[in-house]
Amino acid sequence: MSGELDLIERLRALPLHPGARNLDDDAAVLQIGGETLVLTHDMLIEGVHTAPGQDAADVAWKLVATNLSDLAAKGARPVGVLIGFTRGGDDDRFVAGLEEALSHFAVPLLGGDTVAGGPPRSHGLTAIGRATHVPVPARSGARPGDAVWVTGILGAALAGYEAFLAGDRPRADAYLRPRPLVEEGIALAPVATAMMDVSDGLLLDAWRMARASGASFALDSAAAPVALPEGRRDEALRWGDDYQLLFTLPAGIAPPLRATRIGAVTRREGDAALILDGESIESPDGLGYNH
Repeated sequence: MSGELDLIERLRALPLHPGARNLDDDAAVLQIGGETLVLTHDMLIEGVHTAPGQDAADVAWKLVATNLSDLAAKGARPVGVLIGFTRGGDDDRFVAGLEEALSHFAVPLLGGDTVAGGPPRSHGLTAIGRATHVPVPARSGARPGDAVWVTGILGAALAGYEAFLAGDRPRADAYLRPRPLVEEGIALAPVATAMMDVSDGLLLDAWRMARASGASFALDSAAAPVALPEGRRDEALRWGDDYQLLFTLPAGIAPPLRATRIGAVTRREGDAALILDGESIESPDGLGYNH
């Protein structure tokens, strides 16, 4: 079991609010009065989640986008964000990128904190959203017989990362400035039985969603649309950072937007949460990015 999974198992022993959903989701769901709020928090670590020499404006954009992507997977419309920022020599660029992202996504800053530290520096952001559909989609809702779908094209972020390393900034946006699929998540929320964003690789995230649902996902790797040459298909399915939406629908239900069916939900056989091209996979090791 990886370090992250082991830590999450230990955290589950702590007092948890029902809205924590047993820590199976990337967001908490709180009912307050007549509102259902969705809260999430993600961090970016310098040199781990960002590339050396990356413009701080792009880092700020990605920090906002990754958190809004978690809200998108819950069908939540963003209300505002709180930021935790480690100061450095490029603060002006970070603030410029933050302003661009918040303006582009029409999300206000609610507050936060700044500290001096690093390297490496770390930046955290808490995003708050308002659910547009109740019950709010969870990772744990997939049931045998459902179809497995994914939006967009996978591996675009990897292609963007390689473009960035090659000095081709115009072709690097998929990696540097991802677009959270907020409107798509809102459209899917009333019909999806389970949903999450693809941040750590399609295969790993499918394994996580199947495991949370107590089922197996039987996936056809050839069905997934990829942005890389066919010989690199496996890389595209494992690399991550695409922030597409992975979701399940009852059999016979078509998604209300453009998406690709990549498999089906089956009953769990032993510990195999993922069945890839007919091969049972019990461990998440090597399926994607483990923190």
